[in-house]
Amino acid sequence: MSNNDAQVDQKEEQLVVFDLSGELFAISIERINTIIRMETITKVPGCEHFVEGVINLRGSILPVIDPRKKFGLPLKEADRASRIVVVESASRMVGLIVDAVTETVRLSAKDIEPPSETIVSSSARYVRGIGKAGDKLLVLLDLDQLLDQGEMLDAAVLGASEPVAA
Repeated sequence: MSNNDAQVDQKEEQLVVFDLSGELFAISIERINTIIRMETITKVPGCEHFVEGVINLRGSILPVIDPRKKFGLPLKEADRASRIVVVESASRMVGLIVDAVTETVRLSAKDIEPPSETIVSSSARYVRGIGKAGDKLLVLLDLDQLLDQGEMLDAAVLGASEPVAA
Protein backbone atom coordinates (compact mmCIF):
# COMPACT_ATOMS: atom_id res chain seq x y z
CA MET A 1 0.00 0.00 0.00
CA SER A 2 1.41 3.38 -0.99
CA ASN A 3 1.47 6.39 1.30
CA ASN A 4 -1.39 7.97 -0.70
CA ASP A 5 -3.55 4.85 -0.22
CA ALA A 6 -2.98 5.03 3.53
CA GLN A 7 -4.03 8.69 3.53
CA VAL A 8 -7.25 7.89 1.67
CA ASP A 9 -8.05 5.09 4.15
CA GLN A 10 -7.45 7.48 7.07
CA LYS A 11 -9.66 10.27 5.68
CA GLU A 12 -12.74 10.67 7.83
CA GLU A 13 -15.91 12.60 7.27
CA GLN A 14 -18.03 13.93 10.12
CA LEU A 15 -21.75 13.71 9.41
CA VAL A 16 -24.95 14.87 11.06
CA VAL A 17 -27.53 12.07 11.00
CA PHE A 18 -31.25 12.79 10.89
CA ASP A 19 -34.48 10.87 10.56
CA LEU A 20 -36.94 11.37 7.73
CA SER A 21 -40.00 9.11 7.77
CA GLY A 22 -38.11 6.37 9.60
CA GLU A 23 -35.07 6.42 7.30
CA LEU A 24 -31.62 7.70 8.31
CA PHE A 25 -30.02 10.40 6.19
CA ALA A 26 -26.74 12.27 6.69
CA ILE A 27 -25.13 15.52 5.63
CA SER A 28 -21.52 16.58 6.06
CA ILE A 29 -21.22 18.71 9.18
CA GLU A 30 -19.20 21.23 7.15
CA ARG A 31 -22.35 22.12 5.17
CA ILE A 32 -24.52 22.78 8.24
CA ASN A 33 -24.90 26.34 9.50
CA THR A 34 -27.18 25.65 12.45
CA ILE A 35 -29.98 23.40 13.70
CA ILE A 36 -33.07 25.05 15.16
CA ARG A 37 -36.36 23.92 16.66
CA MET A 38 -39.41 24.01 14.41
CA GLU A 39 -41.02 27.39 14.21
CA THR A 40 -43.89 28.96 12.32
CA ILE A 41 -43.24 28.86 8.60
CA THR A 42 -44.83 31.56 6.46
CA LYS A 43 -46.35 30.14 3.27
CA VAL A 44 -45.37 31.84 0.01
CA PRO A 45 -47.83 31.34 -2.87
CA GLY A 46 -46.51 29.97 -6.14
CA CYS A 47 -43.58 27.95 -4.77
CA GLU A 48 -42.72 24.40 -5.74
CA HIS A 49 -44.65 21.70 -3.84
CA PHE A 50 -41.67 20.84 -1.61
CA VAL A 51 -41.11 24.45 -0.47
CA GLU A 52 -42.92 24.90 2.84
CA GLY A 53 -42.34 28.65 2.91
CA VAL A 54 -39.94 31.01 4.66
CA ILE A 55 -38.73 31.83 8.16
CA ASN A 56 -36.89 34.79 9.63
CA LEU A 57 -33.51 33.55 10.84
CA ARG A 58 -31.56 36.28 12.61
CA GLY A 59 -32.94 38.97 10.30
CA SER A 60 -32.59 36.98 7.06
CA ILE A 61 -35.49 35.48 5.16
CA LEU A 62 -34.69 31.79 4.66
CA PRO A 63 -36.56 29.38 2.34
CA VAL A 64 -37.54 26.11 4.05
CA ILE A 65 -38.10 22.88 2.16
CA ASP A 66 -39.51 19.52 3.18
CA PRO A 67 -37.21 16.81 1.78
CA ARG A 68 -39.93 14.20 2.38
CA LYS A 69 -41.98 15.84 -0.38
CA LYS A 70 -38.98 15.98 -2.69
CA PHE A 71 -38.14 12.30 -2.05
CA GLY A 72 -41.75 11.04 -2.13
CA LEU A 73 -41.61 9.88 1.50
CA PRO A 74 -44.67 9.73 3.79
CA LEU A 75 -45.49 13.10 5.35
CA LYS A 76 -45.58 13.66 9.10
CA GLU A 77 -46.82 16.46 11.33
CA ALA A 78 -44.08 18.34 13.15
CA ASP A 79 -43.59 17.37 16.79
CA ARG A 80 -41.21 18.17 19.66
CA ALA A 81 -38.34 16.28 17.98
CA SER A 82 -38.75 18.03 14.60
CA ARG A 83 -35.96 20.39 13.58
CA ILE A 84 -34.96 22.71 10.78
CA VAL A 85 -31.42 21.95 9.64
CA VAL A 86 -30.00 25.09 8.04
CA VAL A 87 -27.54 24.14 5.31
CA GLU A 88 -25.30 26.16 3.02
CA SER A 89 -25.02 25.61 -0.68
CA ALA A 90 -23.61 27.97 -3.31
CA SER A 91 -23.43 30.87 -0.84
CA ARG A 92 -27.11 30.65 0.14
CA MET A 93 -28.78 29.06 3.11
CA VAL A 94 -31.84 26.83 3.01
CA GLY A 95 -33.72 25.14 5.86
CA LEU A 96 -34.52 21.43 5.66
CA ILE A 97 -37.35 20.08 7.83
CA VAL A 98 -36.38 16.79 9.48
CA ASP A 99 -38.24 14.54 11.93
CA ALA A 100 -35.30 14.46 14.36
CA VAL A 101 -31.55 14.99 14.44
CA THR A 102 -30.22 11.77 15.94
CA GLU A 103 -26.43 11.96 16.19
CA THR A 104 -23.12 12.90 14.64
CA VAL A 105 -20.85 10.18 13.31
CA ARG A 106 -17.41 9.92 11.79
CA LEU A 107 -17.06 7.63 8.80
CA SER A 108 -13.86 6.72 7.04
CA ALA A 109 -13.79 6.70 3.25
CA LYS A 110 -13.89 2.89 3.27
CA ASP A 111 -17.26 3.00 5.09
CA ILE A 112 -18.90 5.04 2.32
CA GLU A 113 -19.95 3.36 -0.91
CA PRO A 114 -21.34 5.03 -4.02
CA PRO A 115 -25.05 4.48 -4.59
CA SER A 116 -25.90 1.29 -6.43
CA GLU A 117 -26.56 1.62 -10.15
CA THR A 118 -29.67 -0.50 -9.62
CA ILE A 119 -31.31 2.34 -7.67
CA VAL A 120 -33.47 3.99 -10.28
CA SER A 121 -35.66 6.87 -9.21
CA SER A 122 -35.91 10.58 -9.68
CA SER A 123 -34.61 11.02 -6.11
CA ALA A 124 -31.48 8.91 -6.72
CA ARG A 125 -29.57 11.91 -8.04
CA TYR A 126 -29.73 13.43 -4.53
CA VAL A 127 -27.76 10.51 -3.05
CA ARG A 128 -23.97 10.71 -3.08
CA GLY A 129 -23.37 7.50 -1.16
CA ILE A 130 -24.41 4.98 1.44
CA GLY A 131 -22.55 5.04 4.73
CA LYS A 132 -22.08 2.10 7.07
CA ALA A 133 -22.13 3.21 10.71
CA GLY A 134 -22.06 0.04 12.79
CA ASP A 135 -25.24 -1.86 11.96
CA LYS A 136 -26.95 1.22 10.48
CA LEU A 137 -27.01 2.32 6.86
CA LEU A 138 -27.06 6.07 6.21
CA VAL A 139 -28.17 7.73 2.99
CA LEU A 140 -25.62 10.49 2.37
CA LEU A 141 -27.24 13.41 0.61
CA ASP A 142 -25.63 15.41 -2.18
CA LEU A 143 -26.66 18.94 -1.20
CA ASP A 144 -25.43 20.42 -4.45
CA GLN A 145 -27.85 18.20 -6.37
CA LEU A 146 -30.63 18.71 -3.84
CA LEU A 147 -30.36 22.50 -3.68
CA ASP A 148 -28.58 23.70 -6.83
CA GLN A 149 -31.50 23.44 -9.20
CA GLY A 150 -33.54 26.09 -10.95
CA GLU A 151 -36.51 25.30 -8.72
CA MET A 152 -34.46 26.06 -5.60
CA LEU A 153 -33.24 29.28 -7.16
CA ASP A 154 -36.88 30.21 -7.68
CA ALA A 155 -37.63 29.38 -4.04
CA ALA A 156 -34.71 31.46 -2.80
CA VAL A 157 -35.73 34.42 -4.96
CA LEU A 158 -39.35 34.18 -3.82
CA GLY A 159 -38.33 33.92 -0.19
CA ALA A 160 -35.86 36.79 -0.32
CA SER A 161 -37.50 39.33 -2.57
CA GLU A 162 -41.25 39.30 -2.19
CA PRO A 163 -43.07 40.80 0.77
CA VAL A 164 -44.49 38.12 3.01
CA ALA A 165 -48.00 38.70 4.31
CA ALA A 166 -48.69 37.49 7.83
